[in-house]
Amino acid sequence: MTAARVDEAAAAVRARSSIRPRVALILGSGLGDLADEIESATAVPYGEIPDFPVSTVPGHAGMLVLGRLQGTPVAAMRGRVHFYEGYTLREITFPVRVMRRLGAEVLIVTNAAGGLNEAFSTGDLMVLNDHLNLMGMAGQSPLIGPDEPALGVRFLDMLNAYDLDLREAAQRTAAQHGFVMREGVYAMVGGPAYETMAEIRFLQRGGADAVGMSTIPEAIVARHEGMRVLGISAITDMAVGSKAANAISHVEVLAAAERIKPHLATVVKGVLAHLSEE
Repeated sequence: MTAARVDEAAAAVRARSSIRPRVALILGSGLGDLADEIESATAVPYGEIPDFPVSTVPGHAGMLVLGRLQGTPVAAMRGRVHFYEGYTLREITFPVRVMRRLGAEVLIVTNAAGGLNEAFSTGDLMVLNDHLNLMGMAGQSPLIGPDEPALGVRFLDMLNAYDLDLREAAQRTAAQHGFVMREGVYAMVGGPAYETMAEIRFLQRGGADAVGMSTIPEAIVARHEGMRVLGISAITDMAVGSKAANAISHVEVLAAAERIKPHLATVVKGVLAHLSEE
C-alpha cells in the first residue's frame, strides 16, 4: 500500500532531522541553488530515503534539504524526477506525499519552461493560474490505481488548483522588487523531445502560455493531500514569435535558469515571508 510506504519514508527522514516543515519546495532544472540559503540545513540524498525516486538529469542534484528559509521551516527537493526518465507518475509524486507526512501544508513548485505567449521573453517568471494536463487527458495520472482513502478522495476537484492568495503574494513581491511576474496557463508534455511547431501551435490555440515536462503531477497530488499550491515557471526559452530560438538544448535551458535564479529566489522568499505573517 502506498500509505505504508509513505509513512516508512517519512520516518526515515525524521530520523535525520527534527524539522517539521510547513512548506515543501520542489526546485526544477538549474534552480536548486535556492536550497543553499536554507539555514540549519540537513541534506538527505534521495537514495537514502526508502522508495524515493533518484534524479538522473543534469541540473537536478537529488537531495532533500530540511531547515529554515525566511524563518519558515521547509523541506526542499533539490531536483526532481520526470516521466521521461522511466518513472511512473505515482513514483514521481511519492516525495510530495512524504513531505506532507512530514508536516508540509503548502507546496511551492518551480520548473523551467518554454514560452508560448508572444508577450513573454526568455528570463521571465510566470506564476501558474491554471494548467493543461495533456498527460491526464491521455490517461496518465498519479491518481490511477487502487483507491486508498487514507491518501485522499477518489475523484479530485481541480478547479482553482493554484492558490490565489499565494499568487497575489508572488505578484506583490515581484512588483516591490521592480520586475514583472507574468501569469498564465502551463501545459505539460511527456518529453524528453521538445515540441514540434505543429504541437506548439496546438498548445497556443488551447490557451497555454508556457510548456514543460513536469509540475502538474506534483500539483495534483498536493491538492489530493489537501495542500495549497503555488507554481512558478522560469521561461528559459521562447518557442514562438520573433524571440524564438532556432533550436533548443538542455544546456541553454540550464544557462537561462542560472540567469533567472535571483528573481526566483526573491519571489519564493517573499511568499515565505507572507506565509510567516499569516
